Order: sequence, then C-alpha cells, then structure tokens
Amino acid sequence: MSASVNALLRRCVLITGATGAIGGALARAYANQNTHLIVHGRQQAALAILAEACRELGAEVTTSSVNLTDEAALSQWLQTLCAEHTPDIVIANAGKNTHPQAPGQLEPWDDVQALLDINLKTPIAMAQHLAPAMKARGCGQLVFISSLAGWHGLPTTPTYSASKAGIKAYGEGLRGLLAPYGIGVTVVMPGYVTSPMCNAMPGPKPFEWPPERAAKVIKRGIDANRARISFPFPLNFGTWWLAVLPAAVSQWIIKRLGFDHTDHQEGA
Repeated sequence: MSASVNALLRRCVLITGATGAIGGALARAYANQNTHLIVHGRQQAALAILAEACRELGAEVTTSSVNLTDEAALSQWLQTLCAEHTPDIVIANAGKNTHPQAPGQLEPWDDVQALLDINLKTPIAMAQHLAPAMKARGCGQLVFISSLAGWHGLPTTPTYSASKAGIKAYGEGLRGLLAPYGIGVTVVMPGYVTSPMCNAMPGPKPFEWPPERAAKVIKRGIDANRARISFPFPLNFGTWWLAVLPAAVSQWIIKRLGFDHTDHQEGA
C-alpha cells in the first residue's frame, strides 16, 4: 500500500493540552499505526517526550505549541490543519484552574480572564473553525472536557466551576445542532484525576483516579459517540444530586463535606 493511501486510511486525532495528565494518557491510548496524532502542549520538552513515546507505539505524530488563546494564531493553525486533513476526532482538553487565596476573597481578575479564555472561549473558538470543515466532509467528532464541578459550583473553585458548566451546556447544545450532519459531540465530566492541577486544588478529592484509567473510559465513550462521559460513578451521582436538590440543601452538603474551605496553595 502506498504511503499516500496509507495516510488517507489513518484516523486523525487532535488533542490539545497533551502535556497534561489526561491529555498525555489519551495520546498514548490513541497511539497506534492507524492513527495520525496531532498533539498540542505548552511544555515543549514534555511534548517532545510524549511524541516520541507515541511514535514508538506506531503513530504518526505532529506537535504544536501554538498559543490557543491568540485568536489569529489559533485560526491560522486550524485552517492549515483542515487544508491538509480535517481531524476526525478533536479533544479540546487544554485547561487550567484557579481558586480563592483566602476565605471570602474572590479570585484575581487576571486569573479569572485567563481561565475563561482557555477553558471556555478556546474550545468554542475551535468548534467555530472545525465544525464547518467536518460538516463539509460529512463526519467528525468534537470532544469537550467539562468536569463534575459543572453540576454545581464549588466555593473552592467558583470560576473553574462556571467554565465547566458553560462548556457542558455548549457541548450539549452543539450535539443536537450538528447531529444531522454526521458530527458527534461528546462532553466529558471527570472527577478528580491525579495531576499537578488536581493536587493544587483545595478541598477533599474523593475517588481520585489515575490518568490512565480516566483515558481508557474517555476513549471508550468517544468511540461509542456517547453524549456524556462522567466518572467515577459515586462522585458523579453525588454531584448530580447537588444540581437537582434545593439550593439550601446542596449548600449544606457542600459545607459538611469540606468543599467550602480555601487553602493557600498556589495553582498549577
């Protein structure tokens, strides 16, 4: 089989935030001889190591460290990718967290803006560029990373919770909008997954999973084009109830479980 035909048969998977714990585990989970991986990350040394590991697993790998919050740079990058081959699966995984540094103190405004730019605006901007290309081709899948914190805002991470609730709602709306054109949309709502960002978050971290376990569950859900992938079950069930119970009850539960406490760690 010629190299050009082989390239056409490969599934193209784009993962942003690939130097993070979940992103890196997903890249390794997808890496095989039938996949062209496009991995994006800010940490270039870590990205190079990840790319080599994925190549050893048989994948063709392209790397990028483009500034995702620079609209012009993001647009140019995605246009170039789609001109060559529109990705089959796009996992908008890049994100960050912030939290109040003292009781009763709001997060610094610069941190709030930076978080909303990467957690909410960037994946929406990516969809703006990628959905038309996928629609023209007649297939594709967009994957947005929300969080179980998207069910109900946590006092320890109010802006993060807001961004994850926002991308959850956007993905749910987009799924219905794009389904008639052969485009799947999946919203992922993880609980606590071991990572530097998770470690820096204040409050308890029940049912924490290793990233490899999370990646396995996420990939399986993406392959099935599930509308929502949420885990682990006990924490998902509990946080879902926070969204449907009367607000006073939910706030009481949050306080009893210790999610209203702010420590003084620096964010990842």
